[in-house]
Amino acid sequence: MIEIPTDLPPEIVPLSWLLGVWEGTGVVEYEVHGEQRVHPFRQRVSFSHDGLGYLNYSAFVWLQEGEGDFPETTPLTAETGYWRIARERDDSDTGPGYLPPSAPSKIADADAVEGLRGEDNAFPLEVSIAHPTGVVELYLGSIRGPRIDLASDAIVRSAGAKEHTASTRMYGLVGGKLLWAWDIAALGQELATHASGQLEKVD
Repeated sequence: MIEIPTDLPPEIVPLSWLLGVWEGTGVVEYEVHGEQRVHPFRQRVSFSHDGLGYLNYSAFVWLQEGEGDFPETTPLTAETGYWRIARERDDSDTGPGYLPPSAPSKIADADAVEGLRGEDNAFPLEVSIAHPTGVVELYLGSIRGPRIDLASDAIVRSAGAKEHTASTRMYGLVGGKLLWAWDIAALGQELATHASGQLEKVD
């Protein structure tokens, strides 16, 4: 059962089932220079909000090297970003930069949020995710109930970053667990399965 906090900004209510801290396991499975590399991992994901119309996202991943209930782990990488309903920004929104809004919010209640729903009964979604490896992904997609589908609209890489040209991600809430899958096109290859995980809410 999904419980929706009563103090949420209306615009993030469609995303509210993500809120909290999730932990679990997954596996990286990707071909690199003709070799299929498989690496089990553990992951901790956090979705939070600070009173504004977006979710804060962070994730940390450890390679799982041991066995048993308390395996030894090696820190692997992290992600950080923002998730929000996609819509045109106007004078009621912050920005550019630190400029404060100059008009009252147009998304002030549930009826206004419903007006953002598309013809397919899904809300359009915009997600930005930054990696410490010099890669930033901008995703566009949709959220329909407890399912999210995302595809990269742009990927920006620093001069020294490894090649990464496209991504898709899928998230779903199934039996109280957060399931996700991530496909990437990287290192000269077409879009292919890269990693997946299964997380349980811990907070």
